[in-house]
Amino acid sequence: MTSAETLLDPTDRRLINRLQRGLPIVPQPYAAVADELGLSEAELLARLQHLLDTGILSRFGPMFQIERAGGRFTLAAIAVPPERFDEVAAIVNAFPEVAHNYQRTHTLNMWFVVATATPEQCADTLRRIEAATGLPVRDMPKEREFRVQLYFEA
Repeated sequence: MTSAETLLDPTDRRLINRLQRGLPIVPQPYAAVADELGLSEAELLARLQHLLDTGILSRFGPMFQIERAGGRFTLAAIAVPPERFDEVAAIVNAFPEVAHNYQRTHTLNMWFVVATATPEQCADTLRRIEAATGLPVRDMPKEREFRVQLYFEA
């Protein structure tokens, strides 16, 4: 059992597993999922909010192909001096185009995703991050997409 599984009760695990399959297209999708799981809609929403508030879920939202809509996602990385890590993280995270940011044990120790409405906006955002941090940003655009889902034993 993973550490995340020890923090989740069986209902939370079933909820996460179910939501990875998407929401039904009905007038009250959360109520429909709650009914499937034997919960009230209020309990489902409270559990979902708790998972977000505690950081067990980093986000809850749709996944879509931004490139098909003319936009761009890219993975970017920076080699940040350890003594500047928190400062640089605050600078990077202040950009609304930054979807999420991770610390890694690697020479490139800060990795983040940039999402923009156009490829040009993405390049501009990366340039602005470089200017704001004074550090070179590595742009690693998606070449191939893989869908990986994590399911917990319920």
